[in-house]
Amino acid sequence: MTSTPAPTTTTAWVARGGRGPDDEDAFAETTVEVAAPEGHDLRVRVAAVSVNPVDTKVHAGLTEGTRQLGWDASGVVESVGSAVTRFGPGDEVYYAGDLTRPGTDAGLHLVDERVVGHKPATLDHAQAASLPLTAITAWETLFDRFGLTPGDRGRTGTLLVVGGAGGVGSVLVQLARQLTGLTVVATAGREESREWVQGLGAHHVVDRHDLVAAVREIAPDGVDLVFTAHSAGNVEAFAEVLRPFGEVVAIDDPEQLDLLPLKGKSIAWRWELMFTRSMQGTADLVEQGRLLDEVARLVDAGTLRHTATTVVEGLDAATLRAAHRQLASGSTIGKVVLTVRA
Repeated sequence: MTSTPAPTTTTAWVARGGRGPDDEDAFAETTVEVAAPEGHDLRVRVAAVSVNPVDTKVHAGLTEGTRQLGWDASGVVESVGSAVTRFGPGDEVYYAGDLTRPGTDAGLHLVDERVVGHKPATLDHAQAASLPLTAITAWETLFDRFGLTPGDRGRTGTLLVVGGAGGVGSVLVQLARQLTGLTVVATAGREESREWVQGLGAHHVVDRHDLVAAVREIAPDGVDLVFTAHSAGNVEAFAEVLRPFGEVVAIDDPEQLDLLPLKGKSIAWRWELMFTRSMQGTADLVEQGRLLDEVARLVDAGTLRHTATTVVEGLDAATLRAAHRQLASGSTIGKVVLTVRA
């Protein structure tokens, strides 16, 4: 299975520091060297990438220089390192990568096999690229942070998903509906968002603009769990709608957060960052690869569906800028995917 090709070069697209998505020169094409894979690394020919809020956050924090963004990809393994055991050349894979390494916005990419899954056979590369980061985040939220068990419908209660039509919310709603016994309540701000979330399986969809009143109408006794992609300004609302000893899992990056309103009900607040395992080099890093294989199995069984709602042909500076602008608008439903031209 092992191969040791020489280093090669590839076209990559980098974000330029001090620019935003409204700037014409926000992204630039460049040529980078991609080393021969060593150890657990795979060298992947990238077929499609998707754009996530983490891309826009990293770009916003880049004050100078350039950085290769992109933390979602689907592609084909070209070569493998000497310690690789799960993949070989020609395998179709999908993954979210590692925040501490160059991103996926390139023709060729190195990635640790332990965070890689076998691409769902029923999806094309564009569809598959919509899933890794959001699926890992949603899975870890439900089954690691909240401590639920996949397939166990004996745990009842109500889960409020704040940001149900977003990338993570779109997967979380499906996982919660299909693999748990929870009643799923999701927020939406527009009619098209409401229809999208209902189609994913939410039992109820509520207006995010008056969260407390909307949730109380559906769950007058309160909810047990809250997932939030929008924490700023909502802590007091969460304290209102959660039952005593409830739990919150948040994925966003609010600049300031006062959690004191949660104390009276002994409500727990937890963070979820899917890059923690790779950033910290945890001993269970391979769990992310196994997780993606399980997601692929569920997709191929028809239990889960992909969330690619906007697919653009061509990965280049112009399409990246347009995708980042779309995410910055705050109106994106599902995921924006860019395909690499053959």
